[in-house]
Amino acid sequence: MVKTVPSKRAQLGYLVLAYTATALGIAGVFLPLLPATPFLLVAVWAASRGSQRVHDWIYSQPQFARLINDWHEQGAVPSSAKWLATAMMIASWSFLLWSGYHWGFLLGMSLFFLCIGAFLWARPTSGHSQIIKESTRE
Repeated sequence: MVKTVPSKRAQLGYLVLAYTATALGIAGVFLPLLPATPFLLVAVWAASRGSQRVHDWIYSQPQFARLINDWHEQGAVPSSAKWLATAMMIASWSFLLWSGYHWGFLLGMSLFFLCIGAFLWARPTSGHSQIIKESTRE
């Protein structure tokens, strides 16, 4: 398979996305309501297209490496991320209901959230959520 090299403009866009997602992932390590894993996965994906140096830097960070490797090797997600995602989907749907959205939209969002939740909870659970929280206390 031939790997195509993105244009300079596309590389810049990927780098901006990688840095933004990395910053949100770093914040997610310290903030209890912001999940780190999805942002780090986006950061690695974007960095691999924008800059090998940034990609390698993200993988070299001890706080991130376990989350990313768990996903790549096993498709595993920490239980804390599963619970947080579930709670946020319930809160989002409740807000939509409270806001008075049309029943058809609510039904569509229900199906969307159920599919995401089913996928998420079907993934293996990694045991690294506690390790990450302990490493941030040191």
